[in-house]
Amino acid sequence: MQATEKKKTLILGASPNPQRYSYLAIDRLRNAGHEVVAIGRKNAVVKDVQIDTEQKPYTDVHTVTLYLNPLHQKEYYNYILSLQPKRIIFNPGAENDELYRIATDHAIKAQEACTLVLLSTGQY
Repeated sequence: MQATEKKKTLILGASPNPQRYSYLAIDRLRNAGHEVVAIGRKNAVVKDVQIDTEQKPYTDVHTVTLYLNPLHQKEYYNYILSLQPKRIIFNPGAENDELYRIATDHAIKAQEACTLVLLSTGQY
């Protein structure tokens, strides 16, 4: 069963490097018709998505998908909560028990999964 709802997604840890999974996630999310916003270490553009370096007050973010290791996630905890997403995806290498618990305490679905796999299997 294919998911048809379009979900605005924030990619945290976005990279303009085509070898990085976050780059592939931007590409595949856009190909699937999802709106994407992105934050990374370098200002860049991937497809039609601007990668910003600062925490912007995006609205209507459904999903935050993480490509940051847990040590680099801490500075984003309050920011992520301020966006009030419905879901946080912890991609491989981004698993974080502390943020997982904070998310569930705030009624945010926390999911240890791979965004690319979820997209390719229609579960996104």
